[in-house]
Amino acid sequence: MEYRQISDDYSVSGQITTEDVATIKAAGFKGVICNRPDNEQPGQPSAAEIRQVVEAAGLGFRHVPMVSGQPVTMEDAEAMATALDELEGPVFAYCRSGARSTNLFLAAQQIRS
Repeated sequence: MEYRQISDDYSVSGQITTEDVATIKAAGFKGVICNRPDNEQPGQPSAAEIRQVVEAAGLGFRHVPMVSGQPVTMEDAEAMATALDELEGPVFAYCRSGARSTNLFLAAQQIRS
């Protein structure tokens, strides 16, 4: 599993599996955000499946879905800012490629400042 560090407390990746959660925890992350809607792609693990394993590992989880190819709305940015405020960092976020998770983070930072 590869991921990109966006800030000191935030990194992103493409879709993860339940097996990746141990690696995420071992890397020191304390929270996970899923930015994918369920059933976006056949065979994709649901947010609930990932949440169950993440929380069993002692990490926080939030689901802030955003439809691929759509612009970030104020509601999206506010939901992401809330998730970031609620989770202990560092936070690991994922979507299909990591782009939505990056864009949502940047939008959330703008409204948080």
